Amino acid sequence: MKYMKTAITALVAGIMLLMTPLIGPALAGDPIIDAAKVEGLVGEKIDGYLGIVGSADPSVERKVDEINAKRRSVYASLAEKEGQPLSVVARLTGEKLVAGEPSGRVVFDDTGSWITKP
Repeated sequence: MKYMKTAITALVAGIMLLMTPLIGPALAGDPIIDAAKVEGLVGEKIDGYLGIVGSADPSVERKVDEINAKRRSVYASLAEKEGQPLSVVARLTGEKLVAGEPSGRVVFDDTGSWITKP
């Protein structure tokens, strides 16, 4: 099982690199989201999507929904192209996004709760 996860991770990473023009807008920073992340209102989730921590302004909620829809579309394209479940592609991307968040940011990890990265 571990070998399969490693192989899928490598495959998805390679595909993501090749599809950077498509993935970029879905994963790229956004000023509204970046500010909300700094304030601890929005965080990356291990499932590959952004989440709202507590409550946020409606404009932040709309932006989170917009970015998550873009991500879902990109994940679906990658999953279809590689014959993998969308959830696998999203999860592997989520693991990279959570790991890449700087210290002090709020993330939703494998513990099933929001934590502040040390």
